[in-house]
Amino acid sequence: MSSPIKPLADRVVAVREEAKTQTASGIYLPDTAKEKPAYAVVEAVGPDVKGIKKGDRVIFKEYSTTELKIDGKEYLIVKEEDVLATV
Repeated sequence: MSSPIKPLADRVVAVREEAKTQTASGIYLPDTAKEKPAYAVVEAVGPDVKGIKKGDRVIFKEYSTTELKIDGKEYLIVKEEDVLATV
């Protein structure tokens, strides 16, 4: 499925990965204790983006994103310079 958002310039549209519901030792976490992961999967890239492509899993700066909810799905718009790494 393609993204309903077409990013401009050096922007990337991504979908945040689900937060973990269980610790490594097996303890289940309530919703209030879960951290928002800083990992996302890229859904679309703008025409000026050079080093990132659709389908990449990226780590991004948490407080530099724009969050949108379209048709029940949450999207992030991130500037290419705020993407720290691909995984």
